[in-house]
Amino acid sequence: MSEIDKIAAPIKNEIQQFEPYFRSSMQTKVPLLNIIMNYILRRKGKQMRPMFVFLTAKMINNEVGNSTYTAASLIELLHTATLIHDDVVDEAYERRGFFSVNALWKSKISVLVGDYLLSKGLLVAVENNEYELLKIVSVAVREMSEGELLQIQKSRRLNITEDIYYEIIRKKTAALIAACTACGAKSSGADDETVEKMRLFGEYVGMAFQIKDDLLDYQNNGLIGKPSGNDIKEKKLTLPIIHVLGKNNGTDKKEIIKRIIKHHKNKKKVQEVIDFVIKNGGLDYASGVMNEYKLKALEIIKDFPDNDSKKSMIGLVDYVVTRKK
Repeated sequence: MSEIDKIAAPIKNEIQQFEPYFRSSMQTKVPLLNIIMNYILRRKGKQMRPMFVFLTAKMINNEVGNSTYTAASLIELLHTATLIHDDVVDEAYERRGFFSVNALWKSKISVLVGDYLLSKGLLVAVENNEYELLKIVSVAVREMSEGELLQIQKSRRLNITEDIYYEIIRKKTAALIAACTACGAKSSGADDETVEKMRLFGEYVGMAFQIKDDLLDYQNNGLIGKPSGNDIKEKKLTLPIIHVLGKNNGTDKKEIIKRIIKHHKNKKKVQEVIDFVIKNGGLDYASGVMNEYKLKALEIIKDFPDNDSKKSMIGLVDYVVTRKK
């Protein structure tokens, strides 16, 4: 049994029942759309976002009702839509080791498929009269769009400060995990104060999640033998390098920025940037910030009643910061 399966043990039945529920929410009478939907369903990831929804709901209220299944479907439909749109924006032809929808069906169809999933998410909420859930998730989608645009704007000039970086990842990544935990709480009948607590919990976990992603780009994860440096190749500044550049104002900083702008396709030059970041403590610093967010998240739920779902939620937060990919 994998680590993620052990974490999901208290919600195993809910996740199993969620599968057909989610599958039915993607059904359509258009043959091409059905082919693409089946392709997406066969290549789904670890389903961490539905896990956050169900674990939150069961942590607060041991019973999980239809509202929580609606919340998980809404989140997963909108999340899938944003991934497809992201692949078009990034011109990415791979997703989790498989061809992306964009690679197989090109950008025009990909954008329309993303729009279709977005509309299905809205309808799932409306048809079940879950307007509060819809409001939570709509705010998250707005934040994610703003985060993407802010990153594009700032990346062009490579002038991202730590504060701007935190704002970008809060919107781009943390907003959706915050929506998962807020929706999980709302769907379980929690009061507004608890919903806000769980939203903030999800935000902190999301911040830690993205910083971990940034660290993985610099670390030897045992799967590819050496750091990938993909962020540098894409001229994307993340916390380890932002911190190091912030400490260096002399020729080193100019030289590193020059390499990112002019030599980001050169493997040797990219490796030199990676070595510079490691040598100057960029990874240690980012790891420290990541762990601070993790501790802030766990502090929020420490007074919640102890049950299996709470233990698994703590395990899921640990997994977020210790995963290898």
